[in-house]
Amino acid sequence: MRGPFRGKARARACAACHGPLGLSVLPNAPHLAGQPEIYLVEQLKAYRSGRRQHEVMSVIARPLGDAEIAELAAYYASLQIEVKETR
Repeated sequence: MRGPFRGKARARACAACHGPLGLSVLPNAPHLAGQPEIYLVEQLKAYRSGRRQHEVMSVIARPLGDAEIAELAAYYASLQIEVKETR
């Protein structure tokens, strides 16, 4: 497992869709902040291999190595989010 600091720099490329802090700015892009690290690693590897398809994510994930994926996952998993119940 790698620390989140290197992933923060890599995440700049993700900000256009997933927001600068991992909170999506597009209705069809998921929030990444606070997602479990293992989940993020598995999904990025699935996009990279073609097991999971998306016209943008498949292209973005293809050149990522395992270390880069681990860094991105560590960064997004390190972001804390707060959920509040509406009344």
